Amino acid sequence: MSLHPLDPARESALLHAWVTDPKAAYWMMGGLSAAEVVETYEAIVRHPHHDAFLGALDDESCFLVERYDPARVELAGLYDARPGDVGMHFLCAPAGTPRHGFTRAVITTVMAFLFDDPSARRVVVEPDIRNTAVHALNAFVGFVPEGPLAKPEKTALLSFCTREQFTAAVEGAHA
Repeated sequence: MSLHPLDPARESALLHAWVTDPKAAYWMMGGLSAAEVVETYEAIVRHPHHDAFLGALDDESCFLVERYDPARVELAGLYDARPGDVGMHFLCAPAGTPRHGFTRAVITTVMAFLFDDPSARRVVVEPDIRNTAVHALNAFVGFVPEGPLAKPEKTALLSFCTREQFTAAVEGAHA
């Protein structure tokens, strides 16, 4: 798997199809036009504390990643931020035929990518508390829930994963 910086204008059709698909309901972008999706992601890639990447498997785009500074974006003032915290969102493209282990491979790739930055000490996520599928994936790579967190748009399950927790989870999965 590979990642490269997102170009919202070039990837507009793909992005729009992914984030408005019913399977992406927790992204809360289902009613956006293609132009609105491009505007949203252009703002993200221009932001000094938020960026986005497109992930591919065998040169076929198949997942989206957002990385952000949770002390300044998404969670500013909502939790006790620490130096080295990095926030993350990821979305797998809708697939006609599910591929066994694909989503686990994606989240493992994303976490390894985030921890490739030596300043990253802990990954912070805040998925919708009802999104039990992503909670299971997060647990697979070592996330530990702290508890519910009220955000303006949702009640989230605030969870953390240190570099050590991720390493232990990945080594345990391959043991």
